[in-house]
Amino acid sequence: MTPKSIAYLVHFSLGCALFCSNSVASTVPEPVPSVSAAPSALSGARLAGTARLRFWGLDIYQARLWVRPGFQAPDFARHTFALELDYLRNFTRTEIATRSIEEMRRISRFSDARAEEWQGALRAALPDVKKGDSITGLHLPGTGVRFLLNGKPYGEVRDPEFAPLFFGIWLSPATSEPALRQSLLAQVQP
Repeated sequence: MTPKSIAYLVHFSLGCALFCSNSVASTVPEPVPSVSAAPSALSGARLAGTARLRFWGLDIYQARLWVRPGFQAPDFARHTFALELDYLRNFTRTEIATRSIEEMRRISRFSDARAEEWQGALRAALPDVKKGDSITGLHLPGTGVRFLLNGKPYGEVRDPEFAPLFFGIWLSPATSEPALRQSLLAQVQP
């Protein structure tokens, strides 16, 4: 190898290390927009935390978790809460549904038939999103998930087994994004 090619490889490797990390949740709270669907959709809610998801250096979404008094992270599946995702990129409903099922499988095992059923339910309940769209997922224990698009009802998945796994993507200790989880739960008492 020539000195020039070695220098190129070093710079390329450093660039990847700095800008191509798998994903990073920011621990610095992002400003909360003045209009948020969650407080009106969930009476008595307060902001528990906020985080930004980045993947390979690209901003994906800004997340906010809204909880009611008494919320406990270890028992998140027993509580009503809202998770807002403000999208910073465009995604199709199929991309969101596919990635959601992949992440849910990190949390727990379930059959391929169940995965297909839930993926279809997500495709039906979610829109294609554009940069600037906000999806709020409202966790309804024992019922499922209701989705709002830009503050307006959009769809739902009525399956009480689905909901804890879906929200586990962000709130389970087994999440693939532990820093994001920690930021979302920053204001929750242990």
